[in-house]
Amino acid sequence: MNHKTVGFVGGGRITRIFLEGWTRAGKLPASVIVSDPNPEGLAKLKARFPSITTAPGNLQAATQDVVLLAVHPPVMAEVAGKLKANLRTGTIVVSLAPKFTIARLGELLGGFGRLARVIPNAPSAVNFGFNPVSFGGGLAAEERTGLLELLQPLGECPEVAEEKLEGYALLTGMGPTYLWFQLQTLREVAAGFGLTEAEIAPAMKRMVCGGARTLLESGLAPAEVMDLIPVKPLAEMEPQVSEMYRTRLPAWFQKIKP
Repeated sequence: MNHKTVGFVGGGRITRIFLEGWTRAGKLPASVIVSDPNPEGLAKLKARFPSITTAPGNLQAATQDVVLLAVHPPVMAEVAGKLKANLRTGTIVVSLAPKFTIARLGELLGGFGRLARVIPNAPSAVNFGFNPVSFGGGLAAEERTGLLELLQPLGECPEVAEEKLEGYALLTGMGPTYLWFQLQTLREVAAGFGLTEAEIAPAMKRMVCGGARTLLESGLAPAEVMDLIPVKPLAEMEPQVSEMYRTRLPAWFQKIKP
């Protein structure tokens, strides 16, 4: 689907992540239009991705072959209501937000049925994303395949049941935020140990990926994995951090459930 025209309604973080990933992979669609009411944000995107077209209103973006709704849930209903009169018959609309089901989006778009939902993941910017997809019944098999082809340069894009998407939003969509600040702090502290950035970067990447694989793929029980390293400098903080996961994330899940 690389030859298809793409419109982003919303020019914020997720749009930049997708554009970065496609550019890095050499798969940026030939025609991309981004609309957003913020002219400063559009100017920054245009400077970073000169081949795209930017527009203050949504009309151009809404008439493309694939329309990506890159807006936050609080404004989704308002935005969708304004788009419905401009969608073409053959357009595919893809929501990149949690909370709004395919059925609800169809209602907001005046009965439009050519819909899909994706929960985007920030590592898509470096082509290592995990972007689960659910399709509406109005899309034919070849259209679903074409949309997956558009997403594949960004990373993995498994088809999942729609009712799982909000769970993925907490696991993979927001998940990096639980770790990034800790990893960056460790990176800075390691520099104080005399390690250079050229030494820290590959070691940290291997440590993080290897740590996850050991937990998930070793066949050991979680307690056995955590016992593989005898010295735990942050051990006294583990109960507090675990409790934050167990209380705050379920609360957020309730907020984004349809």
